[in-house]
Amino acid sequence: MIFAKLLKSKTGNIVIKNKKASYDYEFLDKYIAGIQLTGTEIKSIRLGKAALADSYCFFREGELFLKGMHIAEYWWGNLNNHDPLRERKMLLTKRELRKIERKIKESGLTIIVTKVFLNDRGLAKAEIAVSKGKKEYDKRQSIKKKDSERELDRLRKK
Repeated sequence: MIFAKLLKSKTGNIVIKNKKASYDYEFLDKYIAGIQLTGTEIKSIRLGKAALADSYCFFREGELFLKGMHIAEYWWGNLNNHDPLRERKMLLTKRELRKIERKIKESGLTIIVTKVFLNDRGLAKAEIAVSKGKKEYDKRQSIKKKDSERELDRLRKK
């Protein structure tokens, strides 16, 4: 039974990454935050059915919320299934929230989710980054840097 094997696997194996984030943004600070989820959402994440493309965080009334994260509906769920694109509350300490909010007030900074993972206790955690958008020429430089690193690795292996 495939379903039983997925539930018995180690919870630390599930990591959902936002691959486009490092290309589009320069990370200034990173934080680990909890995510307030419903029952069927955590089950879908344990199956790896989530996507972080175009997700970001914003402040509302002093609390941090995640918008744009898609968590697929749970296959075995019923009428109580969740909305795949609903806003989710991020769980951080008040001191961290105040620190992030002060940084965001600077122009051009945003909060994005770089990855979602399950910790050793099976709780869903998100790595969020206070980041600054890259310009087009910065993106070209990062591509050149990656290409040169690949070329060096190829030469070292020979």
